[in-house]
Amino acid sequence: MTVEQVYDGVFSVDLSGDNDKQSVNNSAENNTNQKEIETLLNRLHLQYKHDQKLSPEDFLGIRPLLKESHEISEGDLAHAFLQRLMMLDYRARYILIKQDKADVSYSQSVSVLDGDDTDDNDLDDLFSTTEDFLESKLSHVHPLDVQMAIFHCSDNFLKQNMITKLSQCQYALPLLIPNPVTINDVECPLWALRQVKKTWKISEISANSKKITMRSMPICQAETHMIAFFRLGPLSLSKSQLMNALINERHDIFFHRNCPGSTKSRHLIDGLTEIAWYCPAGKPNDSFTDCIAFCNLHGDALLIEKQREILMKESSVNVVLVPTLKKSHESTKKIISVLYKFSKPLIILVADNNHGAIQKKDRKYIMGLKDRSQSDVSAELKQVIEKVLSGLKASFKLQSMDCGVSGIRVDDGDTVYKKGKSAAMKIVDLVRNRDISANKDHYLPCQGSFWHDWCVKKRELYHLKGDRIENDKTVINKELLKIREAQCKVSHSKLINLFTESLSDLESKERKYFLKWTQLLMDGLFMDEPSLILQNYDKMWCEVLDLKKKGKSDMLTEKQTELEQISEKLQCATFGLEQIFREMGQIYEAHEATKTQTSKIKWSEYPKLAADLIISGHPVELMDGDAGHVPLSWISSLLGAVIEKLGDKKVFVLSVLGAQSSGKSTMLNVMFGLQFAVSAGRCTKGAYMQLVQVSEEVKNDFKFDYFLVIDTEGLHALELAGKTSLHHDNELATFVVGLGNMTLINIFGENPAEMQDVLQIVVQAFMRMKKVKLSPSCMFVHQNVTDIAAVEKNMDGKRRLQEKLDQMTNLAAQEEECNFECFCDVIAFDVKQDAKYITQLWEGSPPMAPPNPGYSESIQELKNTILSKASQSDGITLSNFRSKVYDLWMALMNEHFVFSFRNTAEIAVYRKLEVQYGNWTWELRNNMLTVENQLYTEIENGDCIKVDDERLLKDLNKTYNKIKDDMASHFDDKKNKEILVQWQGRFENKIKDFHKEMIDNVKRKMNEVLQQKMACRKYDEKKTEFSNQLLQKSKELAEQLREKGNSSNQECKRQFDDFWHCWVKKLTADVQPIEDINLEKDQTKILEDKGFDLKMINERREKGEYKNISRVGNYTSYTHKFFNTFAWSLEHEEQQMIRLLIKDVENQSDVAIRKKPVATSGYNSVYLNEVASNVHQTLKNCQPNKKWTFKKEFTVDLLLHVFDITERWISESHKQFQMNNDAHTYLNSKKRESYNIFKSFYDRNSSIVVFGEIICEKLKVSIEKAVCNLTRIALAEELRCTTPAFNGNRSKLEKYVLKSLAEKENFDDFVTYIQDPRKFVEAFIEETVNSQMLRENKALNILKKKFEDTFKFVSQALFDATTEVTTQKGDIVIWGEKFFGLLKDKLILDNLSCESFTDIGDLDFLKQKIDEGLDSMKKKMSQLSVKQIKEFRLSPGKILINQLCDCCWEKCPFCSAVCICTIKDHAKDNDHSAQFHRSQAVNGVHFRSTVELSVDFCTTKVVSDGSFYPDSTSEVPHPYKKYRTAGARFATWDITPDNSKLKYWTWFLCQFKKKLEEHYKLKFEGRGEIPQEWRKHTKEEAIKSLDEMYKE
Repeated sequence: MTVEQVYDGVFSVDLSGDNDKQSVNNSAENNTNQKEIETLLNRLHLQYKHDQKLSPEDFLGIRPLLKESHEISEGDLAHAFLQRLMMLDYRARYILIKQDKADVSYSQSVSVLDGDDTDDNDLDDLFSTTEDFLESKLSHVHPLDVQMAIFHCSDNFLKQNMITKLSQCQYALPLLIPNPVTINDVECPLWALRQVKKTWKISEISANSKKITMRSMPICQAETHMIAFFRLGPLSLSKSQLMNALINERHDIFFHRNCPGSTKSRHLIDGLTEIAWYCPAGKPNDSFTDCIAFCNLHGDALLIEKQREILMKESSVNVVLVPTLKKSHESTKKIISVLYKFSKPLIILVADNNHGAIQKKDRKYIMGLKDRSQSDVSAELKQVIEKVLSGLKASFKLQSMDCGVSGIRVDDGDTVYKKGKSAAMKIVDLVRNRDISANKDHYLPCQGSFWHDWCVKKRELYHLKGDRIENDKTVINKELLKIREAQCKVSHSKLINLFTESLSDLESKERKYFLKWTQLLMDGLFMDEPSLILQNYDKMWCEVLDLKKKGKSDMLTEKQTELEQISEKLQCATFGLEQIFREMGQIYEAHEATKTQTSKIKWSEYPKLAADLIISGHPVELMDGDAGHVPLSWISSLLGAVIEKLGDKKVFVLSVLGAQSSGKSTMLNVMFGLQFAVSAGRCTKGAYMQLVQVSEEVKNDFKFDYFLVIDTEGLHALELAGKTSLHHDNELATFVVGLGNMTLINIFGENPAEMQDVLQIVVQAFMRMKKVKLSPSCMFVHQNVTDIAAVEKNMDGKRRLQEKLDQMTNLAAQEEECNFECFCDVIAFDVKQDAKYITQLWEGSPPMAPPNPGYSESIQELKNTILSKASQSDGITLSNFRSKVYDLWMALMNEHFVFSFRNTAEIAVYRKLEVQYGNWTWELRNNMLTVENQLYTEIENGDCIKVDDERLLKDLNKTYNKIKDDMASHFDDKKNKEILVQWQGRFENKIKDFHKEMIDNVKRKMNEVLQQKMACRKYDEKKTEFSNQLLQKSKELAEQLREKGNSSNQECKRQFDDFWHCWVKKLTADVQPIEDINLEKDQTKILEDKGFDLKMINERREKGEYKNISRVGNYTSYTHKFFNTFAWSLEHEEQQMIRLLIKDVENQSDVAIRKKPVATSGYNSVYLNEVASNVHQTLKNCQPNKKWTFKKEFTVDLLLHVFDITERWISESHKQFQMNNDAHTYLNSKKRESYNIFKSFYDRNSSIVVFGEIICEKLKVSIEKAVCNLTRIALAEELRCTTPAFNGNRSKLEKYVLKSLAEKENFDDFVTYIQDPRKFVEAFIEETVNSQMLRENKALNILKKKFEDTFKFVSQALFDATTEVTTQKGDIVIWGEKFFGLLKDKLILDNLSCESFTDIGDLDFLKQKIDEGLDSMKKKMSQLSVKQIKEFRLSPGKILINQLCDCCWEKCPFCSAVCICTIKDHAKDNDHSAQFHRSQAVNGVHFRSTVELSVDFCTTKVVSDGSFYPDSTSEVPHPYKKYRTAGARFATWDITPDNSKLKYWTWFLCQFKKKLEEHYKLKFEGRGEIPQEWRKHTKEEAIKSLDEMYKE
């Protein structure tokens, strides 16, 4: 009989005896089944999930904590089962249910029947069964019903996850699943099974040796024997339990009737066929020598025809359990008859027979089960199975169910599957016929040698040596660019194009299938080669370990080399999604670096494609472990795309560190349901990150939206010990510790002594974080703790851990050069709370061991602790995380991490805080200017005799309180609160100090005005007397001339001049005039008194070199060298010392002269003499070098320079003194006013007209002053808000200053900026303000508005005074007091007596005349220019200078780049820093004892092996890498290594090369030759680089 005939016979067996009745009632049963299923789903709260499927997203992520078993109700059972299953807790099947329904019975509870308490009923109750009562109750849900109900209600991806987890729990998997309603329809979940992988070892014994071959593959592709078990008819014993004894006696792989929770009531189990595999370990006690599949058909096979027939057809061996062979049912006989005739082995297990195995014919056995122990049956059955399988070829392949079995539906046949699979197959077809290395070279060329070479070259940039490092750097950068260009040329990979097109074109669900299919097919395609290599790897590793124990160093080195070679082969043997994504990253980086655009590949879209994947839960490579490098550009763009899609969400970064193969990835996968690759042999290197979303149910418990989990490769690989492993591990540890809000330190075992090296690496990483002001937390996780009571007995272990950590802290502190004594000094750590113990993963030995339930419990406990700690954290924004990745990696590229680290996110937040600080101080300053203006008016009008704190605090209180509220709001910003908190107290104090400083300044200035006012009181009284006399004399002269007859205007003018001369002479007869001063004469005399020759003085003054003494490029000509007979030049450090000396002298002299009371007491030559003496003494005290001294010319020029910079202030102050105290000056200023009065009287104008003209004349001056003072404040406010250079922080101002310099290309301006940046910036502000005032209409509009407001105020005061006095019938004197009293609030008025105009009676007419005068004045004043604003007390430019230049002006000790900190005196809290440094040649730095300028950037120097001389007296050079220890001026500077060069300064060097050489008298030659690459930089590129580097 042929196989086909047998199959046909099987299929045509007439089993009508039972089936006829089933067919008749089929429809009714279907309805009954449907109702039962609906009831089941309702009880499990899954009634809505049969159509709206559950997905992995419903169970992954951060969800409510898992309930304890006794708390779980039936409605929560499905979710509890899945949550536990995802955490590899095989007890998910045995969850205890809370008894919350009276009509439900539970196998775990004891039923109590109520009855009458009478003896008559006792026996009746005893002998009557309780079945009726129990059956009236609903039975609890069968565990397999729970499993299959969830399975039916899950989408395909959750099904796949379930199957994978069931397999890992060593549970049988569903193979043939009957439709829960129609029953007859059967499905094979082939898609769900495709992800399952199995590993086993096969022992092959030859003559003299035993060979063990390891196999690891997707089980769908494994070709194995399959043994099918089914029963025919009812049995009292458990078939599933018997199968468990065959496969694993210690674990119930198949659920059976004796398992906890089992019940007779079941709805989804009958007809279910489960499959499990036995995987041998290659040991003598293996049950079977090869992998074997066992299939179990649940239910009576007589009634389940389709599944029975499929199993009979696909199996290698059929095992049939029957109750008896004596009186078997006809259907049973027919089935056994067919099987017996069929060529396949058959084993019949008979329940009512007790004999052993009997072979009836070839491969046909009968065994009895009656009165036999299960162990005996199991042992004998194993022997029979081994015997019947001997010589048989394995024929069962799970994936053949896809097309080789009829009558069933396979779940991966739908359209959505097929689209994803079709796209994946196109990729797989490309690589099918090549070996892995050839495929990687052909289809993934960018990540091979190109990327590795690029990484090597990149690291060279941070370890430059020699004296021409900028030239070397240029060469390396060219090589880097060439590599990128080469990558671009080979980047048109067909595989990558197909892959990215599929990602772009497929719908979301199709894309998920595509990725999964690609992964599955790739794994299946390349499964053999890695397995073989891994076997060699394990073998070699064992040899290495043996040699280490024996101490055979020569052989050890050789074997370690071989091991490294095998490791490299292992890396080449990996080809999958990880490598494809890595290639995408390299293609992106190459094109982004070269800025090439191509229509062939859409590389700019790659980050968005990868962002979709990480958002959907795929792990993404953060650090390429093969190259040991972070592709920063790719990661930055990828995270940018994530931010673009999600928003700048907050994440809690959880990273993990630990030794190789210590279970890190498994722990994370179990804890969060992640997908990190789990492999031995260090196949996966580097670091991977994966997003885990915080679910809506618990979102309020956290301050962030996602966990970002970072998994890493193992530290301290034994096979690489003694090579580059330590540096790599330190680098990796520092990187992931720095990134993490929390780091899990994974220790394998209880004894930390075994992990000493790893602990030292970890401690050192945390120490580095402490030094760069990062504060991550940590937990120590001890895995594989064997003692089940270890948690209770671990106090001694924790004590030893603490001691070991403290010991490692001491060791690491020595290496990091810091003073930490214990681990708690480094990081907040409580060993009682932050050390956790986790039991071993497996219950027994793999590959058949199930996971240890205690492991799952421990992981859940650990997870709860992590979540509890995380709930107290603010997390970090994705943008800040992106910055941190960049900062940490750039710092790690340098040798000295702590010196090199630059916290970009923190700096950005600090710069924004600086802008806000500028806004707050401006509000205070602006308010203070208004208050100052008001006080000045009151003082000048005599209404204020004292300025105290109480008055000023009252005026400023509203603004100050508003600023305090704004500050509180700014520091409470949720996005950056955790960063801002470190500066809150400091800035609150600074605002408080600034507020006090403003008050003190105003009080000082106003008290000076008061003092001047008090000093001039007598003179002011005299001025009033003069004014009255002049008025009276003018009136008298007019009457006299009018009586003589009409005179011409010229005659009147002549007569007035004659009389004026006499009047002034008479009025000032007893007053001595204040003479003008002759500063040049005084200066010359002072210099002569100091011993300098008059001829030299005059020569130095005529040459004028003293004016630019602070800008001299080379001071050698000003010095004299002792015993010198040859030409020589000062060293750079000596030049800098002289510049600092000049700057100090300038500042000291300016401060000293401004303290002198010139404005109140007048000038005295003693003041200049005192300044000159101080300068002279300073030069005497300064003994720069025993080898040289200053010439006399230097001293004379320096004194002339000091005289020059103080001259303007002295002259202006003395002029002010003259104006306030000299009667002649005052009277001469009144001549025009007096003539106008005289002329008006002469022309016969009435007293009203004359008085009106006098008032208008005085109002004109007062209004003009008031308007200009108001306009300067408003204009300063407008310019600060609207001028880009003024409305940010110092960094922004710097950018516009440099732009202005480049646009003008004036070398002298550059020199001024380099030597005295503050002076140049002040000039830039003044120039910008002036140009804005002249060019913009805003200034005129402000001026016009202030005029209108002031005229309106004067007109209203005139109306109010006239109305009130007229109503009260007052006279002109009362009117004058009222009118001028109203004006005093805003205008400064000269005293005006109304006594001379008592004849005025018509006040309304006076008002009319004044109104006419005001109208005329309006027209004239509308022509007032904004230029006149500068002529008053404080110009808008000066106001802005006070605001913008009140900051730090320290210069880099190497290149003189200016510190850009907006806050002065910040060095106590923050180091000085420059946005971007310059070539040292800009500052005239040269190689000692040569004329060769140094073109190097200090940001490069500080990580090079070079050295420098800290000062002019240094004889021993100091290493650049330790520049902070070179002295006080170096210690406070933070110079962060940076390979990005600002093209601005390279352009400057090339553009002004000759002028720089002339200025410094040095050369760009030899070691100072300018790199050729710099010569290509244009002015446009230079200016553009400012926008790129100084980002706003």
